Amino acid sequence: MRRIKKAKPLGERLKDVRTEKGIGLDFLANETGFSVDYLSRLENGQIMPPVATILRLSRALEIDSGVLLKEERDQADRKKAEDFRKRTEDYSYQTLTPEAVQKHLKAFRVFIDPASEHKGVSYQHEGEEFVYVLKGKVEITVGENKNILNPEDSVHFNSSIVHRLRNLSSERAEMLVVLYTP
Repeated sequence: MRRIKKAKPLGERLKDVRTEKGIGLDFLANETGFSVDYLSRLENGQIMPPVATILRLSRALEIDSGVLLKEERDQADRKKAEDFRKRTEDYSYQTLTPEAVQKHLKAFRVFIDPASEHKGVSYQHEGEEFVYVLKGKVEITVGENKNILNPEDSVHFNSSIVHRLRNLSSERAEMLVVLYTP
């Protein structure tokens, strides 16, 4: 019988990479702008970060984001797509480009619970972001500009500007999100 090796949780992989590179939490906090407490909770598996956080951590650690998203890629081989969605507060995401190692484009399906807003701080990361709404009514605030998107609407913006997402509808919103990171 073939044994399937279970992938390490994201937090453990993050800690492994950080310690292998000899990087302390203080240094990583200064490189990413996240607090030491937040990074510690992430490494201990107490929280699941949004995609923008994974991209910022990957850049600071000088690794491909696929290293931190490896669990999704491994689970995709063993389970249906529904099983490898990652949940973070009021939304979940599924990578659509798990094999895009060393690539600048990453694509995700993002789901936001009804009438909810992402918890915590707004998002900001180098590059560009393209969002296409599949279901629901979504408000995407870029800087101080609010964009209201219905199904089949899209927006393309500079993701280094602070942005946040909010589901305005009573149904779960679903979006295709493509990130470009230099």
